[in-house]
Amino acid sequence: MAEVRRERADAARNRQAILKATESLLSEYPAEQVSMERIAAAAGVGKGTVFHRFGSRAGLMRELMLERAHALREAVTHGPPPLGPGAPPRQRLPAFLDAVVDVVGRNKGLLAALGQAAPGGAPEDSAEQSSVYWFWQGHISALIAEERPDLDAELLAHILLGALQNGSVAHMLGQGETRRLATSLRLLATGALEAPIRRP
Repeated sequence: MAEVRRERADAARNRQAILKATESLLSEYPAEQVSMERIAAAAGVGKGTVFHRFGSRAGLMRELMLERAHALREAVTHGPPPLGPGAPPRQRLPAFLDAVVDVVGRNKGLLAALGQAAPGGAPEDSAEQSSVYWFWQGHISALIAEERPDLDAELLAHILLGALQNGSVAHMLGQGETRRLATSLRLLATGALEAPIRRP
């Protein structure tokens, strides 16, 4: 039993080492230069260990994004304000948008790597990735609706998140301009919360 527990602990350490190495490499190099061999060497494990744990390069890239997204979800639901509960929507919404940009921005090249890793050059629409998006969209929508029930919160949430899928914006993120994007999203969000409604 002790041996089994040690093996599980070793596997957990290897997993974290691989994810940390992948994130570090993606922050320094273009996605196409971050190979499984390079990741294994940076993590101090064999290439076979990486494939055994994640199955493929696509699997590794998805796992890294989901790891960061799950950490953000935990902060939103149980962390301190303004990201977590306890602050008004006008504070929580900008904080959440900053955090979303940080998740994507500090993993420079991660979105591109996901696209390259999946068949056909496009990210796989996994249930996990879909659940991440809908949590983000739902949280943004709920904050907007709480502050401004007169707005189309659902559509505004899609529009704000849609900025991350824009090719030019993705290029900016790859160039490290996360602060610029975060500032602009903050302006859009706070402007929407403060703008009067003019009906046609």
